[in-house]
Amino acid sequence: MINKSNIKFSEELRVFVYGTLKPGEANYRLCENQVLTAKKAIASGKLYTLPMGYPAMTKGEGKVHGYLLSFADSTLLTALDDLEDYQPNRPMSENLYYRQYIKIFEPTGLSLGSAWVYLMTSEKIYQLGGVGLVDGYWKNSPEKV
Repeated sequence: MINKSNIKFSEELRVFVYGTLKPGEANYRLCENQVLTAKKAIASGKLYTLPMGYPAMTKGEGKVHGYLLSFADSTLLTALDDLEDYQPNRPMSENLYYRQYIKIFEPTGLSLGSAWVYLMTSEKIYQLGGVGLVDGYWKNSPEKV
């Protein structure tokens, strides 16, 4: 039996971010010193703003605008899981977000491969009073991105 904690990942960690982890937003400072690259990117899905001051994304039609961040240290994923209130061994209903590997694209539509993203269930978004962002952009300020 393979113990996941003994697995060493040689690839860099890639995470698509669309909210407070984007460059210039409140939580970017938590990972800023470990970022190798930050590229503007898009993913398929729907974006919502939540009354608590952060966004949520679901799978679906549409485009969500964000950044593809890459990191040399894959152990950072555990810290991001904690930030996003995601524990892989918990039932999905007990997590705020869940993590999934999805395809990411440049704004022009060219593939950037795949990356981790934190998604929220539609049910959870409804419970929390989420409001759809049709343009797929979220920014924690009154100005447009």
